[in-house]
Amino acid sequence: MAWEDFPDWFRRRWRRFPFSTGGFFEDIDRMIEEMFRDFQRHIPKELVEERRLPDGSTFKRIGPIVCGYSMTLGPDGKPVIRGFGNVKQARLTAFGAPRPSLEVKGEREPLVDIMEEDNTVKIVAEVPGVEKEDINLELAQNSLIISVDTKTRKYYKEVELPSQVDSESVKASYRNGVMEITLTKKHVRPKGQRVKIE
Repeated sequence: MAWEDFPDWFRRRWRRFPFSTGGFFEDIDRMIEEMFRDFQRHIPKELVEERRLPDGSTFKRIGPIVCGYSMTLGPDGKPVIRGFGNVKQARLTAFGAPRPSLEVKGEREPLVDIMEEDNTVKIVAEVPGVEKEDINLELAQNSLIISVDTKTRKYYKEVELPSQVDSESVKASYRNGVMEITLTKKHVRPKGQRVKIE
């Protein structure tokens, strides 16, 4: 959305705002316009669709753009914050100095919850709009990768596992856009045994 996309009444009021006679508000206007142009430049092509209306005019549809956070309490009582969506923080350099920016990716990071119990690790992921055949699960040594790559939906998330798991014990189910994965913990035997001296 560019500055020209705002309604005329909004732009007129903004210009008449008190103290707008100096260059301060013009500088803010330029910064906002630059941020919108920068944001539009970094949107992946697969998220931009041009549509033609019945009257012959065209418009651009951008999206879906999703950004959110979930917060749960960890086993130690401290909050655990996890992000999801396809908008990530990035650092760009302007005039030689880094400045915060947003990066929009083509693939969306699903909302994931991790629950650790005595013998199991349970992962619940929201992956709506796909069939279970489209979901790829890959178990690495300390992580689980969830990925989907279809024409309409792209998801990718690498979940770091809180403990070692038995790769033969993975069970997964998918219903109504929600996937549940249960993994059995691998019980690690102690490396040594203390010997009592008589």
